[in-house]
Amino acid sequence: MSALLPDGSYDAFVIDLTEESEDAGQLQTLVELTIVAGEHKGLVLEVATDSSIGLFEDIVGMPATLTVTNGSPQVRIDD
Repeated sequence: MSALLPDGSYDAFVIDLTEESEDAGQLQTLVELTIVAGEHKGLVLEVATDSSIGLFEDIVGMPATLTVTNGSPQVRIDD
């Protein structure tokens, strides 16, 4: 991730959401986002999280904020 985006906060839009179980049975959520403003506008990327952030029908199409800190991304769905 750090190779794609420097640390900072980015306005994004949720394109897709997929939940998968890893081999150990732990749930992993993959959120596909596109950056909607600034120098990286149009960049599409996938962020993995080990917790559910909501249902597909509630999340897809929603605005989000992607925050990268020390190369580690976090996604917050905006209301």
